[in-house]
Parts: sequence; C-alpha cells; structure tokens
Amino acid sequence: MPGKLSVIALKSAAQIGERVDRILSEWHEGEHFLIPAEHPRFSSGEAKCVIRESVRDRDIYIIVDVCNSSITYTMNGEINHMSPDDHYQDLKRTIAACNGKADRITVIMPFLYEGRQHRKTTRESLDCAIMLREIEQMGVHSILTFDAHDPRMQNVVPLMSLENISPALQFTQAMLTEYEDLILDSNHVMFIAPDEGATERAVFLATLFGVNIGMFYKRRDYTQIVNGSNPVIAHDFCGSSVRGMDVIIVDDMISSGGSMLDTARQLKEMGAKRVFIFSTFGLFTNGLDKFDQAYAKGQFDRIFTTNLIYQKPELKARSWYVSVNMNRYIAALIDTLNSGNSIHDLIKPAVRIKQMIDLYKKHEFRANK
Repeated sequence: MPGKLSVIALKSAAQIGERVDRILSEWHEGEHFLIPAEHPRFSSGEAKCVIRESVRDRDIYIIVDVCNSSITYTMNGEINHMSPDDHYQDLKRTIAACNGKADRITVIMPFLYEGRQHRKTTRESLDCAIMLREIEQMGVHSILTFDAHDPRMQNVVPLMSLENISPALQFTQAMLTEYEDLILDSNHVMFIAPDEGATERAVFLATLFGVNIGMFYKRRDYTQIVNGSNPVIAHDFCGSSVRGMDVIIVDDMISSGGSMLDTARQLKEMGAKRVFIFSTFGLFTNGLDKFDQAYAKGQFDRIFTTNLIYQKPELKARSWYVSVNMNRYIAALIDTLNSGNSIHDLIKPAVRIKQMIDLYKKHEFRANK
C-alpha cells in the first residue's frame, strides 16, 4: 500500500488544491491533506522551494497549473508574470525539495507542459519529451494529465505511468444539465472535429451518443511561420449536411480562438441550428472581445471549458460561457490511487456516459443527478 496521502498544490493551482482538499476531507472524516509549500524568490529572480512539513514515506500528489499567467514575481524591481517555464521550474524545485524521502510522487499537470511542441519538423527542440524525461529521472512515479494535445507522448516514458485523462464525462453531464431540449439522435446532433487532430475526441463522443461526425481540414501556408506556426488559409468541411442540426465542436484547447470561431461561423452559414463548443482548456490568449462579437452575431451558442486551468474572472462572467467543474474528479483520482485501486473506470468513462445519455432520452437524467 502507498504511504500516507499528502497533497502539495503549487501557487498556480492553489485554488484547485484547496477545493480538492475539502472534498477529500469530506470523504475522510474531516482529515486534511494539504502540505504547505513556498517558493520564495531572491531579488535577482532566482527561487527555491521550502516544504513546511515532513514528507517522509508519504504518497505525495503535486498539482501544478502551467497556464496560470495571473501570478507575478518581482525581479530587479520589475513585475513579471509567471510563464509556463517558470511554473515548470517551480514544479522541479518542489520535487527536489522532497529529497527522495517520499514513498511515491505523482504529478498532476492538467495542461501538459509544452504539449504542442510534440514533434520535430525541422531543427527544433522537443520540449515536451525533454520535460517528461526530466520528471522521470527526478524520481516521479506517475503523471496525470488531461486531454493531451498528442497522447503519443506517453511513448517517451514507457516505464513511467503517464495517464492521459478525458473530461468527456464531465462535458456530457454539463451539456445535458444545461439543455433539456436536445434530441440525441443522428438526425438532430452531430459532433465536429475542427481539425484532423481532434478526430479521435469527436469519434469517441459521437459513438457513445450514436450520432455522426464531421471534420474540418486546415489548409495552411507552409511558406511562412507566424507566432510559432504556419498560418491557416482556410477551413474545408468534410461531412454530411448540418442544416437544422445541433452541432458540438470538440477540441483540446482554445488558444487565440481564431480557428474555433471560423469553424463555428462556417457551421452557422451551412445552416446549423445551434453551435456548442467543448474545449478542455480555455486559454483565450487574445482576450474575449472577438468571442463577444461572434456571440452577438449568433455564430455560436455556448462554450464549455473546464476549470483545470486558471479562469479569468471576466471569462466566468460571460453569458456564453459554462465552466465544467473537475475538482471532484481530481479528488476521486487521488483517493483511488492512494487506496491502491485501479483508476481504469475513472479514466475510461464510456459506460457512465452511455448511462447518462440513456437516462436523458428517458427524461430521467435530472431526477437522477
């Protein structure tokens, strides 16, 4: 059996850590599991980690949100916002501060650091692979991540447990709770992959819902690079008619949102009744104005993203936005692993999703929530 359960939430994931600890406390007769850890910085910007309790022989779960840009630090008298690189360094400092004394260390990194830099097309770094190898060499037992941009990153560390977890169950629950008038059949609902990389996600949900899928193909200009990638020239649709249907676009992230909004606009122009968007990570790196404008024009109806990463207060206030709560799910994963049980049913929720859909079709879903 693993050692005594302990949770270390880095500052980037402090809110998630506190909520997960409260849930675990409810399940364990009021016992709390958070261990205080600090990451003070010198005026030069250098930092260290200090853990305020013993971790000897403990089963440690370290939670980090590498996308939380709201956290700042002072360097040479100037304010800097923490980047994913800064958060990753703090994670390594935290692992190092355990000094090999913990019984087992599991890293919960919802957004896989550098997950989009997963392959080489020219002379360039493979940052995600380097990160995984570093974590493995530091003695981490396993990593839990969600909806990795490319799940084949598991191949980098074949001897370390890397669980890529789908939030499809929580998206389904949120959608069916929010809307009572969906007709879940192939004549009324279609799942859409905004590019070829999202096809597997769309196929998984479409199969459980018993509906069809459509896919957009991104035509890119490979003669130039803008903001680190080849710009998209157009989105070409492959699939049957969407006229009069509710369509659900499924992807791992919304970054600037340009491609997602272009996809939504085209679907509306093709006659879609309603356009919903499921995206695990809502980064919204270029702000919310163009989403407000697109919503005002009726180009989409609702966007669902998880609370696995930092959500700006102004985002949560938008009428077109739904936050999908993952805290109880994270707590269940931690509790199940610490008890030495399999998490297979948690990370492969096909049966539970199908049960939800069947209850919804029988108009019994809300009564059973």
